[in-house]
Amino acid sequence: MSGELDTRLNAYRPDLADIALQGRVNAERFVAGEKRVVTDAVLDLRDHPAADSAVGTQALMGETVTVFDEADGLSWIQLDDDHYVGYVKSEGLGCPAADPTHIVTVPRTFIYQEADLRSPVRLVCSMGNRMKRIGAQTTRGTNYLTLESGGAVIADHIAPMPFAAADYVDIAALFLQTPYLWGGTSGFGLDCSGLVRLSMAMCGSIVPRDTDMQAADLGVEIDPGEGFENLQRGDLVFWKGHVAIAEDDHMAIHASGHSLQVVREPMKDAIERIARLYGSPTRVRRP
Repeated sequence: MSGELDTRLNAYRPDLADIALQGRVNAERFVAGEKRVVTDAVLDLRDHPAADSAVGTQALMGETVTVFDEADGLSWIQLDDDHYVGYVKSEGLGCPAADPTHIVTVPRTFIYQEADLRSPVRLVCSMGNRMKRIGAQTTRGTNYLTLESGGAVIADHIAPMPFAAADYVDIAALFLQTPYLWGGTSGFGLDCSGLVRLSMAMCGSIVPRDTDMQAADLGVEIDPGEGFENLQRGDLVFWKGHVAIAEDDHMAIHASGHSLQVVREPMKDAIERIARLYGSPTRVRRP
């Protein structure tokens, strides 16, 4: 019975499962879980509790999660935004407090000890990190916002929530030359579907995390034409295990496993190179 549900998106194991799945999966015990908030700038979600387990995705500071189990310094959780399930270090979670007021809108920034760029750095942050403002301060002409969690961030690097950028392709382009990172969804490292996930999230759309999920459910499928001449800005070209964003009718932006960074290149070149190893694109979707 339980094999019909995707374990990436449904919290169930032989010994324990989300109470919402009662009657749909087999487990020794069902629990409702407890709400927590991510306190690390970036928190790895691993597929299994072993230290060498692959990272399936990442959670960003301020995201809320449901914790179903905790043991040996690890918590088994489900993200509230895209419902991904995995194991995280418990020390990267905290009790929910007041809702965040602001979100980081640049690829990377710093929280300083004080409202001064010469002050020591408390935390290195990624786009998408959420925080609560409590005040403002200007030092030598630079505006900072002070935070409930302590420290201060440059005011121009964050924006009030709710925030939604106008064009997710513009957001994706901000990450050019960011290193490729399997499971990465932050400004420090991204995989191909993580780039799509973060860029669209910054435009107010929570989309499926992995490439196969995006290819199955995101937007509508289109006919790109024999030579992909029908591509428009924002279209997504999928291969088995990979996705690229159409910047226009001939250029692509994607986190490339070939160059191991986010790149801009002609879509034709990407299609020809990837075909030699993994075949032609399998689907094109328009969000």
